[in-house]
This record gives sequence, C-alpha cells and structure tokens, in this order.
Amino acid sequence: MQFRYVFRLYPTAGQRQALARAFGCARVAYNDALRAREDARRAGLPFVRAAELSAGLTAAKKTPERRWLGEVSAVVLQQSLRDLEAAYRAFFDGLAGKRPRTGAPRFKSRKDARQAIRFTANARRQITEGGELALPKVDDVTVRWSRWLPCTPSTATVIKDAAGRYFASFVVETTDVQDPPDTTAEVGIDLGLGHFAVLSDGRKIGSPRFLRPRRGEAEEGPAGAVA
Repeated sequence: MQFRYVFRLYPTAGQRQALARAFGCARVAYNDALRAREDARRAGLPFVRAAELSAGLTAAKKTPERRWLGEVSAVVLQQSLRDLEAAYRAFFDGLAGKRPRTGAPRFKSRKDARQAIRFTANARRQITEGGELALPKVDDVTVRWSRWLPCTPSTATVIKDAAGRYFASFVVETTDVQDPPDTTAEVGIDLGLGHFAVLSDGRKIGSPRFLRPRRGEAEEGPAGAVA
C-alpha cells in the first residue's frame, strides 16, 4: 500500500537556482522526447520506443546545444521521460476504453503554474541526520517536518506551486497497516436544552458558553459598537 506525505521546503537562494535549473532541464527532456514522437507520427514512421528516447537523451547531453542537461541529476531527466510514458499510456488506454479519455500529451511550458521533479531511491537523495533533504546537485534543503515518515520513501518529488512555494512529496510503500481494534461499546447521544448532550451511559455534556456575554457586560460589535 502506498501513502503520500507532503512537507514544506525552504530552499536558499542558491538552491532555488539549482531547482530552477532542474525544472528547466526536466521540461526540455520531456518536450524533446514528445517532439521526437510527434515528428515520427507526422512522417509516418513507427512509434518511438522509450529505450530510443532514453538513448537520444544520453546522446543529446554530449552535443553543444544540450550539454547543459548534464548539470542536473540524470535521474530527474529519466523520470521526466517516465512521466511522458505515463501520459501516453493514459491516452492510449482512454482510446481503448480502459479508462476515461484524456487528451494527448502536450508540450510543457516554463510558464506552467506548477513545476515538479522526481528523485527515486537510486538518485542518492537522502534525509540527513539534521533532518534536511539532501538532493543531488542541489544540496541539503531545509524541511518543515510535521510528522515522522514510517519508513524510507521510494520517491521524493520536489514541487514549486503557483505561489512560488516549495514542497517535498514522499511516497512510502508499506504493508504494516493495522486494523482498528474491535469494540463492543455503544453509546447513544440525546441532544437537549438543559445540557448540550446526555449520553446513554449517564454522562452529561454541558452547553458551550463561549458565545454568551458575561453578566453585567454588554457585548461589543465592530469598532466598539454595542450590539
């Protein structure tokens, strides 16, 4: 079973630049692969396989036009190609009636409100002893943890939203899900006027008084107006 945990990230100025570079490279890798398939389709050529796209990406990093792709983690680029595969799979499954129809994959824009890159376990990303998220070719990023992860995550996705905020989304795979304990206790609730509620086991819950003004004091409205 998979669970997803999302936490706020606080990258430094230099880390934000590194993440922007990674977002851009992932977008270019995705668009280059999509363009290769679109060009093949228009030319009446066979569908370009994923292995060919991966090999083309490796070759592109050795060219003057695309050598800057090597400045980011190779895993980020490969995961971008996997995202394209998932988009095509959803499109073809929709045409076959296996799932609701979706549009064909579209090119990504740098103006998209949401940017994301994904790091798998083999990307050498880790959570440091100090609680930071170490990302390859980005550095150790501060995380605001609201809970502990139950186990080592299988993937970590770094997201930048439309408001410019950064988040880390962790996918955790676990089978250790306990069923709730059995219980035979049953309690009825009777809402009343004298008491807020009376339970079937005899307990009484008093009426909330936080809306009642104190005796001898007028309840003031906005700007000191007396209600």
